[in-house]
Amino acid sequence: MDEKYMVNDILESVKAELTTYQGVISEAENTQLRQTIQQIRNNDEAFQYELYKVASAKGYYTPAGQATQDEINKVRNEVSQ
Repeated sequence: MDEKYMVNDILESVKAELTTYQGVISEAENTQLRQTIQQIRNNDEAFQYELYKVASAKGYYTPAGQATQDEINKVRNEVSQ
């Protein structure tokens, strides 16, 4: 397995974990549990961003293109209605 594949696999795994954490956080009644999961999520987000920067610098990951101002305005209008 090459490094590029492993890095992208880790990025996708962390992304899935972040989605799971968000679901747990939104449903947690226990404040201490909620705060603990939030801290884990925050740490994973920081890790994901650091790994993304490495992957991007090595050319392993190419982010989606920048949205145009028209696209931004369209989404803003749809969300605000």
